[in-house]
Amino acid sequence: MIPLLLYVPPLLGVGQLDMKAVAAISMVQVLSASLSGLIVHHKNRFVSKSLLLYMGISNAIGNLAGSIFSKHTKSDLLLAIFATMAVIAAVVMFIPKREQGENISPDELMYNKPLSIFISLSIGSFGGMVGAPGAFIYIPAMLYLLNIPTRIVIGSTLGIVLMGAITGTIGKMTTGQIIWPYAIALVTGTVPGAQIGGNISKNVNTKYLRLAIAVIIAVTGVRMWYQVMTGN
Repeated sequence: MIPLLLYVPPLLGVGQLDMKAVAAISMVQVLSASLSGLIVHHKNRFVSKSLLLYMGISNAIGNLAGSIFSKHTKSDLLLAIFATMAVIAAVVMFIPKREQGENISPDELMYNKPLSIFISLSIGSFGGMVGAPGAFIYIPAMLYLLNIPTRIVIGSTLGIVLMGAITGTIGKMTTGQIIWPYAIALVTGTVPGAQIGGNISKNVNTKYLRLAIAVIIAVTGVRMWYQVMTGN
């Protein structure tokens, strides 16, 4: 959503938003998208309550701090941070990984809880600054560092991101960074879109889900670094 908001309006000749404005609008959009998608994945039993507890709360704390701090951060710096996070995530997602525990129940999931808290707090802090609570970073981190099955990662990430988006939106709102007409327009399309995507994903091979995520993140990161380096 962030690259779409940055690059599509100028192409259509309807104006241009800087990274700070996009970050604030995107945070509201993420809030609605994650809530809508979480409902679907919870019904499909792909959401771990344990991950929501440990990583969700950590993400919420980090997002609140990052979103408030972003008020005093330059747009170019936010863009560079986001682009760097995207490139790192994309590189990791292209590393081959054998799926383990694909049929395990979310309630039986075992993982390193202290590491998960540290990861979530770090991602949340940076995510709050750029208006993206960190789903695109959470996915490779949970897959490769915590060794969690793909479907549980995707479903649980929505809940983790939702908790971060709530506090992140509060931070952006209290500091007056949100342009509400744009945010409401995004939410209108986001809610049904997340429902459709959630229902489709349960029937898609996990290998292709990871590949699709990796390609999207890679294109995003490269395009944004191009803007950081050239100003275009």
